[in-house]
Amino acid sequence: MASQSPEDEDYMDAFMDKFKTEKYEGGFNEDTWEEEIEKIPMFMKKVPTEIDPEKNPDLACLQAMIYDEDRPPEDQAKTYKDDGNYYFKEKKYKQAVASYTEGLKKKCSNQEVNAILYTNRAAAQFHLGNHRSALNDVIVARKLKPDHLKAFVRGVLCHIELKNFSEAVQWCDNGLKIDPKEKQLLELRTKADKLKRAKERDARKARLKEKKQLSEKEVLLRAIKDKKIKIFNPHCGSSDEDEEDRELKHLSELSLAGLDSEIAVSSTVFLNENGNLVWPVLILYPEYGQTDFISAFNEESRFIDHLHVMFGQELPPWDIDHKYLPTELELYFEDVEREEMYQIDAGHTLLQVLQHKRYFVRNGTPSFIVLVRSSPFLKQYLTGRNVHIVK
Repeated sequence: MASQSPEDEDYMDAFMDKFKTEKYEGGFNEDTWEEEIEKIPMFMKKVPTEIDPEKNPDLACLQAMIYDEDRPPEDQAKTYKDDGNYYFKEKKYKQAVASYTEGLKKKCSNQEVNAILYTNRAAAQFHLGNHRSALNDVIVARKLKPDHLKAFVRGVLCHIELKNFSEAVQWCDNGLKIDPKEKQLLELRTKADKLKRAKERDARKARLKEKKQLSEKEVLLRAIKDKKIKIFNPHCGSSDEDEEDRELKHLSELSLAGLDSEIAVSSTVFLNENGNLVWPVLILYPEYGQTDFISAFNEESRFIDHLHVMFGQELPPWDIDHKYLPTELELYFEDVEREEMYQIDAGHTLLQVLQHKRYFVRNGTPSFIVLVRSSPFLKQYLTGRNVHIVK
């Protein structure tokens, strides 16, 4: 080490003596020194997202040097990779995706760097819930670096989230060909295989249930046809088809969904243990804009029996004049196609009415209109309509 000259020693002595009489003004404030030192790039714990050159000139200068477009593409790509890793660590996944994407835009010739960028971006996309995008990235990463095990792991995780369990198992098997002892792939394979078996089991159960429902549907539709009940079909057959062909075609096109009631989703026609059809039925009271819904109306039950239940001991609150008495009520159904009304006897059973040649069940729910006999509203309601009496 070179020895100091007497001149140097005299200079240092003079420099130090100066502070005995003069206060140094360039130092840190003892109350705010931690905040001040945090502004020095070397000691920053967190880098600002937006750098203001006026407030942080040193940091702005470093940024210009780091992101210099004249640097080699590989160096620029690595810089963005490091940025992405920082954001990922801070759980700022959107910023991480943006940084990795900028790195890929540099199109450097180092395929390993590109593979890492794709794999890391996949990890960030995964945490954002973009599993399909994440999977697309790891597929590219595998092409760039076929032995990149992280790409296999992340691809398996994506397939599991997408419920592609068979593909997840296949990815595990392909990765284990590279490293048969890779712990994470072994664990994921066990998980994926278990989920795959459960999915296959559920699929088998669903097929059996569907087959059973199909069989029940066929029995139900055959019963409807045998009882000569007509379901409204908006898609009529061609005039060249005979009636039997149209019925068979209509029968094949019907489904339980078509018989579901639009009024109550849980109510639909079914066959009871005695082989009788039990229907959801809608009763309309146009005078007051009210309705009643009978969820299970046995085809062998009479209308009068239900009317006695609905208007027997306790009248509905909307019947303020107390005129809706079972013996004073008339029932009708409407022929929508012909715009005609049919009056039915309350002593008839539901099946007798449904078998009428002009009655068509719509939306899986037979519906009927109730009016008070000889009332002004009845006369007004039926004015201008053709009314037929069903005997």
